Amino acid sequence: MRSIPPAALVLALLVAAPALAQHHGEHETAPQHIDERHGLNHPYSDRGTSVGQLPREALAVPRGNDRYWFHGGNWYRHDGSRYVVIAPPIGLIAPVLPALYVTLNIDGVPYYYANETYYTYNPDAAGYEVVAPPPNAQNVTPPPPTEAGAITAFGGDPQYVYPKNGQSADTQATDRYECHRWALDQTGFDPTLTSGGVAPDQADAARAQYVRALSACLEGRGYTVR
Repeated sequence: MRSIPPAALVLALLVAAPALAQHHGEHETAPQHIDERHGLNHPYSDRGTSVGQLPREALAVPRGNDRYWFHGGNWYRHDGSRYVVIAPPIGLIAPVLPALYVTLNIDGVPYYYANETYYTYNPDAAGYEVVAPPPNAQNVTPPPPTEAGAITAFGGDPQYVYPKNGQSADTQATDRYECHRWALDQTGFDPTLTSGGVAPDQADAARAQYVRALSACLEGRGYTVR
């Protein structure tokens, strides 16, 4: 399914509105490689390399006394006067999923994979937690990678979302996050849960209400939903 899976719409409100990383001048691009695991086939910055400036829309992610930055599936931390590309530590919370990722359903639990990193949704932190690779992940046949551009709601047909105002991938992800949360609050339907968290005989109606609410929110933020 080349569509945003249930939980990808499901980008709940950020723990705290993350600050945009400081940016001065042009962003320096690190050397890249292609991540082919789970059929992702997407380029990411090489870990261990450093850049002088972060991407303009990198999100600051605090953890205790440490501070990390997240952008496009890449994670960064300070390295003197520069920023080094790193493997995120287990337990770190990403406020949004990358614009491209693979969903793996293992023992009924959805995992999200991008750039050699696995995430699960953490409702207490209202974000996506970096976790250890799940058991037998390599034996699971995933659907095609999910792109920011289409959305589904637990078994429903995909709807395609087009940014009309040139919104960046990170802005799109944040908008989906917040619109999902609003639609969930309005309808009580949570696409990350079996049957949406409602009685099975109510799931179809609740799903339809959720999709309408989600579409209305996205259209209000400058997207076309079809």
